[in-house]
Amino acid sequence: MPLNQATSGNINNKIGTYRWTICSLIFFATTINYLDRQVISLLKPALEKEFNWSESDYSNIVVAFQFAYAIGMIGAGRLIDKIGSKLGYAITLILWSIASILHAFATGVWSFAAYRGFLGVTEAGNFPAAFKAVAEWFPRKERAYAAGIFNSGTNVGAIAAPIVVPWLAINYSWRIAFIATGAFGFLWLICWFIFYEVPEKQKRLSKAEFDYIHSDRDEGEVIEQQPKISWGRLLTFKQTWAFITGKFLTDGIWWFLLFWLPAFLDAQYHLTGMQVSLPIAFVYTLAGVASVIGGWLPMYFIRKGFTVVKARKTSMLIYAFCPLLIIAAQYAGGYHIWYAIIIIGIAASAHQAWSANLFTTVSDMFPKNSVASVVGIGGMAGGIGGMLFSKSAGLLFDHYKSLGHIETGYFIMFLFCGFGYLIAWMIMFLALAPNMEKVKTV
Repeated sequence: MPLNQATSGNINNKIGTYRWTICSLIFFATTINYLDRQVISLLKPALEKEFNWSESDYSNIVVAFQFAYAIGMIGAGRLIDKIGSKLGYAITLILWSIASILHAFATGVWSFAAYRGFLGVTEAGNFPAAFKAVAEWFPRKERAYAAGIFNSGTNVGAIAAPIVVPWLAINYSWRIAFIATGAFGFLWLICWFIFYEVPEKQKRLSKAEFDYIHSDRDEGEVIEQQPKISWGRLLTFKQTWAFITGKFLTDGIWWFLLFWLPAFLDAQYHLTGMQVSLPIAFVYTLAGVASVIGGWLPMYFIRKGFTVVKARKTSMLIYAFCPLLIIAAQYAGGYHIWYAIIIIGIAASAHQAWSANLFTTVSDMFPKNSVASVVGIGGMAGGIGGMLFSKSAGLLFDHYKSLGHIETGYFIMFLFCGFGYLIAWMIMFLALAPNMEKVKTV
């Protein structure tokens, strides 16, 4: 008997919720991923004093992470498609935890850059593995919602970091902050090996839930019999370039907020140490809620009769307009700091809602055995975009800092943050993939 979307709440109760257990595991892995990568931004003021860094020195360390992340993304995606999400996720998390701990032994700009590079190349495996697992465990209509839930882990990590990291640095040392946060990943591994397996091999999964997971498979789609698509062929599809465009133009904005928000609060409002904890926690709490709502909205539209394509495009257009507010952040902050923080929180929220759907476009348009590869290619493009964004920010801030007007540099960067999503949406859905057609492999 076919499943009825209109009563999905009742259906979910009948068929079980093991897939949401899997989603929870991915959520916690993503939380750890972002906790580890944000440590350095919170320690920036202390490290600047100890090692006498300039803004360009810091941007070079950030760029080292982003360059390695970009390179790692393409290799990680292909590797995870080859060895599977279970083993692939475990390997990448072990390696990035080690990389995080190694920061404690850095002695200057170049050693920090080297360890950031190691962290970047290993953390690159998180999202290809995560979205491959979501494609394996969720029907198309639920994937954006699942992505929104686990993607909110980025915000939980970003919320935990300004609470945990300054406290560790103040009470112990900045080196202990790197060691302690890097150690969290090993606890997650135990749960991963206990609970995770692909649906076809998971003995805890009921037949009803297995059937539900595959309930909206495309006609004639038999995943195991599909030929794998080479990188070269993937690059011939406009759908691949649509995803590349979306990542290249918007990932840098998120990373700018992640790596430079504490510095902005220091430069603009002279907040340091534990003083930044509440504002940053607020921004990423708002973004975490928006990530879930961002994944829920297209599912709501689908239930109202929209096609998957129309629901995805409409949702992403709504999210693309919201970041325009960030252009007014500094002006509003002139009246009260919290006006600026709220506006930045809205922009960060829009990115997370956008990102949950952007990643889901891959599983909308590509077969499951190519999802991680396409996510990896797009992730590489996002890393390159982020690297250019961060390097530009460092040069811009050094220039305006020397003139005594660093706030002008932030305003210019906020202009890019405001318009990036609309430009990406127009290129993706007006020029490259207006109908988001499913890629044919035969």
